[in-house]
Amino acid sequence: MMFAITRGVSPAIDRCELTHIDREPIDFSRACAQHRQYVEALRGLGIQVLALPVEPDLPDSVFVEDAALVLDECAIMTNPGARSRRPELESIEAALTPYRKILHVQAPGTIDGGDILVVGKTVFVGVTTRSNGNAIGQLTVMLEPLGYEVRPVPVTGCLHLKSGVTQVADDTLLLNPDWVSSAYFPGLNFLEVDPAEPGAANAVLVGGAIIFPTAFPGTLKILKSAGITAVTVDADELAKAEGAVTCCSLLFRHDD
Repeated sequence: MMFAITRGVSPAIDRCELTHIDREPIDFSRACAQHRQYVEALRGLGIQVLALPVEPDLPDSVFVEDAALVLDECAIMTNPGARSRRPELESIEAALTPYRKILHVQAPGTIDGGDILVVGKTVFVGVTTRSNGNAIGQLTVMLEPLGYEVRPVPVTGCLHLKSGVTQVADDTLLLNPDWVSSAYFPGLNFLEVDPAEPGAANAVLVGGAIIFPTAFPGTLKILKSAGITAVTVDADELAKAEGAVTCCSLLFRHDD
């Protein structure tokens, strides 16, 4: 069975961390409604949702993906690049402990889950302002004995690796080539975002479908033309917090 850890929107979200976009007012009620729509989309795709309590004092805590990397063999708690986000890890670790052996990235390594893209047994890690070489080295030591290859990927112009590239089918990535080069993903196929929609490369792959924002109709057309099944959700309010659809869940498989 597939599970997803989620957490509701913090009422402090207007104090979120921002790196590549300007601060705009965030409509809290609308952000909450969009998050509920997202959770229902997960459930509609057969996912068992584990919803954590809202953290009123942690502005970015709705973006649970950044706290951990969850693989079949273990879960690795990150050490987020933004110091304000590190208190989010305690509750995520507690939620994962019944399902996975827990490992930890230690300082001075810093890494956000949004910088980690797993395709098969390859773990691509964005080199960004949030994730550094020390953390990538720690991941390599932890994961190579489990049969994974860790590959660093330079990222420019956006917050996280998965701001610029995500998986939309078994062998296909959705990519913004201005932010992430396809050269770092040999052997995979690519769909490029509509040039008018630079932020459209983020999608959540769930089985044979993706969850994708309604804000990017041009890229949605490209995806559908390639035979990708998409469940669309409104996510533009959460995008003002520099978040995207992958950020709002930690997906993993667990069979009793």
